[in-house]
Formats: sequence, structure tokens, C-alpha cells
Amino acid sequence: MIVHCLFEQSGTFKNAFKKYGIEAYDYDIQNEFNETDYVTDLFKEIEGGYQGEPSLFDKISPDDLIFAFFPCVRFEDQIMLHFRCQCNTQRNWSEEQKLEYTIKMQEELTELYLLISKMTIVCLRKGLHMIIENPYSAQHYLKQYWCIQPKLIDKDRTKNGDSMKKPTQFFFINCEPKNNFIFESLDYVEAVRFKKLKGNENVSRKTARSMIHPQYADRFIRQYILDEEIWRGK
Repeated sequence: MIVHCLFEQSGTFKNAFKKYGIEAYDYDIQNEFNETDYVTDLFKEIEGGYQGEPSLFDKISPDDLIFAFFPCVRFEDQIMLHFRCQCNTQRNWSEEQKLEYTIKMQEELTELYLLISKMTIVCLRKGLHMIIENPYSAQHYLKQYWCIQPKLIDKDRTKNGDSMKKPTQFFFINCEPKNNFIFESLDYVEAVRFKKLKGNENVSRKTARSMIHPQYADRFIRQYILDEEIWRGK
């Protein structure tokens, strides 16, 4: 099995898999952590694969696993405030400004919705195993409007070793989550408030808010993805 981590540039899950002898690679258009193995426009790859054109999906075997950390910025709850133009920066906008802005937002939302759906269709057509990660909340766009249901919802990631509670949903395509038990204590991880996260000279704020702690990644793949004999024999 080879693991293809799409939209991951941090190497967090990639390196968690490699720890157990699993070949893994990161694919993203950015390389802020110097961990991206293949710097590529994944949106173009998805479109190509959906249209039946040559794409990276042709190089992925049904024995492999795709782990897609699909961009969520237009799916989250906060986007509703932007659509209603109720953010502080929008208070003094004219009605025309607000409408022009929401047209742009709707176009971006539609584009992402089409892309995640096309990516899933490509995997269904080719029989590829894929896990999609995205935030989980009452108003999350995929929860409200997508026909695919998550197989796993983690409502508090800190209970499995992450620094943020940030509820997260995982969609399993052509595969099922395992239910392995991990009887070991967690290392202490300082809690981080999601809303106060900021970027720095190396990492953007957007990237910082999408980060997952390595401890969480390690436990997740052992609990839900790998067979026990693989990681217990390590």
C-alpha cells in the first residue's frame, strides 16, 4: 500500500504512515514546510481525472489509499456570516458591494463543491480507496447539502491527542474505518484556541488553522486505518 496525502504539505500524516513502514507522499500546490513531495495543482488533476484525461489518479492503485485534506474554507459555519455580510468589515458596505461580494463567494463555494464531488466520482469509477477530512459542525456545507455521509465524526480531537478540540468528520470512500483499541496514555499537548491561531513568516494563518498534531495523526491511523499487526509489530 502507498498512501497519497492530497492537500497536505505539513507531512504530519505522511510521516505517521512512514513510521510504520508505509510508503507515503504529500501532494499540494504549496510547500511551506518543505514536506511536499509533489508540488502540483490538485484542482487541475481532479478536473482531468473527471474528464477522463491523464491525471495523478491514473498512477494510484486500488491497493493504495488516498487521504484528502480537502480545502474547507468555503464550507465552514463562518462562511454564512460572510454571505449575510454581517462581519465587522462589511458593515458600511453598500447593497451593491454586498451583492457583488456574495456572487464571488457563491462562485468559490460552487467550485469547491463540484471539485470534492468530482474527486469522489473519480475514486468511485476507479475503485480507489479514499478518506476525506473536513471540519464538522451543524451548519457545515457538506453536512447540510452533500449526499455522502461521514463514516466517522470526532467531536473532540483533544481526547485523542490533538491540541485543538475542532470537531472533524471523515468520509470513507470504497473502504471502512477499523475499530482498533489503543491502550496507552496520551502525551500532554498544550491546548490551542482555534480562533486565536495566527500565522508567521513561514506559515500562513490559513495553514496554521488546518494543522493536526502528530500524536493525533499517529493514533488515528492506528485506530482506524492500519491493521493491528502492522503497528503492534513495530
